[in-house]
Amino acid sequence: MTRGRGWGLLAPSLLLLLVAFLVPVGMMVPTSFRPYVPLVGITRGFTAGHYVKLVTDLYYLEIIGRTLALGFTVTLLTLVIGYPVAFFLARSRSRWRSWLTILVVFPLLLNLVVRTFGWIALLAQNGLVNQALRALGLVDAPVKLLFNFAGLLIGMTHIFLPFMVLVLIGAIQNIPRDVEDASRVLGASWGATFVRVTLPLSAPGILSGSILVFVLAISALVTPRLLGGPTYRVMSTLIYDEFLQRLNWPAGSAQALLLTVMVLALILISGILARRVGARV
Repeated sequence: MTRGRGWGLLAPSLLLLLVAFLVPVGMMVPTSFRPYVPLVGITRGFTAGHYVKLVTDLYYLEIIGRTLALGFTVTLLTLVIGYPVAFFLARSRSRWRSWLTILVVFPLLLNLVVRTFGWIALLAQNGLVNQALRALGLVDAPVKLLFNFAGLLIGMTHIFLPFMVLVLIGAIQNIPRDVEDASRVLGASWGATFVRVTLPLSAPGILSGSILVFVLAISALVTPRLLGGPTYRVMSTLIYDEFLQRLNWPAGSAQALLLTVMVLALILISGILARRVGARV
């Protein structure tokens, strides 16, 4: 009886997953093996050429590598910047704690397009960042910060930082203060307590936040499209162009499936790592 109730509660989520994920992905599988002829469209037959190109063509390999590098770098930066912020918000007793938490969450209340256009205005050749650099005498000419890796990294780090901070706040708050106090009573310094107690116990949160940010970063479309421009492509913008500009649905399906497999493989690996980390902790 209890098991039947459990499946009943899961039914809406499973139905949503089936309709919104499994069915579209299942429809892309046969499409990805269909030939495509320019000016003609999708033709009859079977070909694995779209997948072969993805793993052999240097152009596609560069885009895949760029996407993964961007995801790893954004994840690392959000972790390095976000952990001290999350630690302060989780452990602080200051009356300003609530207001600081609101400041972290506030960017999520703004539309993604608005935030991205804000970064375009800041990073443009005559934008506020370049004006400040020239006013300080650090550069003589405007620095190119748009349509390249640097601008995309800055914008995406800002956009995904709140996700990392919120996950880490929950993980750090779940660490009993008594454990840290016991470490201090036994003679450990604040730094030793943080490295040997707090940081290992927050490892599950670090892993969860890193996975969330990485998946969001490699699958993001709006920000790479606007900050990266038409020339600096990642996997998401490549898929968009294949479907809506070139109308090459077989190639776009193959690329989308590859990105999906990459994300699912990451989630699977992270699940294994999470269990191992949880067992050690």
